[in-house]
Amino acid sequence: MERLLEGIVEFRQEDFEKHKDLFGELKDSQKPHTLFIGCSDSRVVPNLITKTLPGELFVVRNIANMVPPNRETKEYVSTTSAIEYAVNILKVSHIVVCGHSNCGGCSALFLSEASLEQIPHTKKWLTLAGQTRELVSQLIGDDDIKAREWLTEQINVVEQLKHLLTYPFIKEKYQNGEISIAGWHYIIETGEVFIYDKEKGYFELAN
Repeated sequence: MERLLEGIVEFRQEDFEKHKDLFGELKDSQKPHTLFIGCSDSRVVPNLITKTLPGELFVVRNIANMVPPNRETKEYVSTTSAIEYAVNILKVSHIVVCGHSNCGGCSALFLSEASLEQIPHTKKWLTLAGQTRELVSQLIGDDDIKAREWLTEQINVVEQLKHLLTYPFIKEKYQNGEISIAGWHYIIETGEVFIYDKEKGYFELAN
């Protein structure tokens, strides 16, 4: 906790002062250009990866960068409501779903039922990637763990892009060219980002 408190003071004395005018402009409203849906993993820092400033990204983070399909429900729906707000109220122009290397959520898709007993809510959440697990299992065996990991992370991003288009308000804007949708795969140890090319059907290195 002491490290966090030191960080607060350092931020106020250095970073805040450096961008003081920007924070003054942001005090009454925000107009982010991008909805960034990423993993909760502590190693994934959206603003650092994209070199963006406060006010540019509307960020949603959860285990394995999931997008629940659109549905009618009376439950409390954090990710769904954030997507709804970003698109319909903030009028973002872009949506990015960003997966990453060594994703614990993606690897958990292949754990046994017994291994997930202590995290029942996480177990339920991971069912959102059920199609990802099925596709990967059809394409690759359990022997090559590293290849399975990479493939799972990328296929999961593609599946979540499909989920985005189950939202009528997103589908309409996407078809009308009012909003762009992108899938990224961030590699922690190299800093590389691979971007999904829908026409080619695979991820290419951003350069």
